[in-house]
This record gives sequence, structure tokens and C-alpha cells, in this order.
Amino acid sequence: MAEFTTLISGLSFSECPRWRDGRLYISDFYTHRVLAVGMDGVAETIAHVPGQPAGLGFLPDGRMLIVSMRDRKVMRREFDGVLVVHADLSELAPWHLNDMLVDHDGRAWVGNFGFDLMSGAEVRSTVLICVEPDGTAKIAADGLGFPNGMVLTPDGGTLIVAESIMNRLSAFDVALSSLGERRTWAAFGDPPTSKNVSEIFAQVEVTADGICLDAEGAVWVADVTHGQLIRVAEGGAILEELKTNGLGAFACMLGGHDGHTLFACVAPSFHETEASIHHRASILMTRVQAPHAGLP
Repeated sequence: MAEFTTLISGLSFSECPRWRDGRLYISDFYTHRVLAVGMDGVAETIAHVPGQPAGLGFLPDGRMLIVSMRDRKVMRREFDGVLVVHADLSELAPWHLNDMLVDHDGRAWVGNFGFDLMSGAEVRSTVLICVEPDGTAKIAADGLGFPNGMVLTPDGGTLIVAESIMNRLSAFDVALSSLGERRTWAAFGDPPTSKNVSEIFAQVEVTADGICLDAEGAVWVADVTHGQLIRVAEGGAILEELKTNGLGAFACMLGGHDGHTLFACVAPSFHETEASIHHRASILMTRVQAPHAGLP
């Protein structure tokens, strides 16, 4: 079993971790805060997002982009700390926005739920949206099952997307703001056929949420329903399994001073009522052999 230590606890529900300049940036959903956490566990509130923060990223000049989930906007944090609308995606995304990856050119790739997860609505496929550095946006891919965490390979040529309800990681060739045809990067089993989200979660072998990439080309996957982080090779072979002490694993990130620290966003539940009241989420961390690579 992995020897995890706790970086910070008492969070409502943490997601979308990003390592930058010696600190881990996270979204804390139900306090509506974006936090920067040092390796000493001291947290600074970077932004307050009434629409609920999710995916995080940085433009080439260092300004932060923040997904505002419920109103389906991408916000931009200016140098003085003021938040402005970078892109309004309400006409493109059918339900709440989710995770986001921002590339070295400032282009943002943004996923969304596709359906009302918290109310148990019928599952629907959805789109992946590309936002240009100037805020213009378009649909880059469709037919995806809850596109969630994403990584971009170091050469910028491949975008890998976790499809949380499809039992797989998918990959796309990237050419500026365009994506090639979807291909399966790693399959954990057959895609579920049910439209009921509870049945899907019971059927899938891996519920892939947040992901990150290491220097050996393997992807670390936060597996929500099985309380673990798994390290996966292209093709689907599982190289390592790290149990997260009975807690759901919702996102992960490689960072630390040498890129060998694996951070995990964990909580006993993702349900809003429980998480918003009890604040039992935390960030765990452990050391791993292969360091961070690519983005985020």
C-alpha cells in the first residue's frame, strides 16, 4: 500500500490540481475558492468563483484561466486579481463545465458533464470545446462520454482525455485548434450500454476522473468508484495501483520540486449535499519513480 501523507485537509471537495511555481493550485468546489497550497500545507485563496470553480490553467503570460462550472464560462484572473469573462460557453456546452487543459499557446480545451449528474438524469454524450487565446470558441469533438481530465504530450501532438462513463481514455491528434478522429488510448473494458449513471458506475472497471502524465509516457488515473490511483500504459496495461485509504480519488497531479510527488484529491463522497456540509476532502501525496511530463 502506498504511504500517503496529507498535504491539506478540511476542504469541501477539491478538484483539478495544477503544480506551478512551487505550489499546488486546486479548486475547492463548495467554498467557491481557488487555492494555492504550499508544501507546508499553507493555503492562499487566489480567487472566489461564485459559479463554482473547476478546471485551471495558465496563459503564456501567467494569467490564470478558471472554469466557472454552473454558468458555463471560462474566467480569466488578471494580474491585479480581478476576474473577467474569458469565454462564455453556454451556447456550446449542454450542462456544467468540468475540467480544462490550457496549452503552451494559451489554447484551452474544456470538457463538460453533458447531463445533470447530481439529479441522476439520463446519461448523454457531449462535446469537447476549444477556446482560443482571444476567447473565441468552437466544438472540437463530439460523442464523448463525460470528458473529464486531460493531458497533452510533451510534443504537443496528442491530447488524451478521460471519458469517465466510457471505461476508457481516448486520444486525439492535435493540429492547432483542431482534433483528429478519436481513438482509444486505453480501454479498461467494454463501454457501458446503460443510460443510468448509477448502473454505469457499477459496471465500469475504471471510472477515470482527473489524470496526469509521467516522463515514461504512462498516465496516472484517479479512479473515483474504486478508491485508487492507477498508472496506465498506452493500450490499457495497469502498471501500478495505489489505494487511497478507502476514499474516492477524484484527481491527481505530479509535481513537487523534482516532479516526483504524486498529489491526489480525495473525499468520501462527491455528492454535493454531503460535501458542502461536512468538508471532509483532502489532498494526499506520495513519492513515485517517474516524474511529471507534458501538460498540465
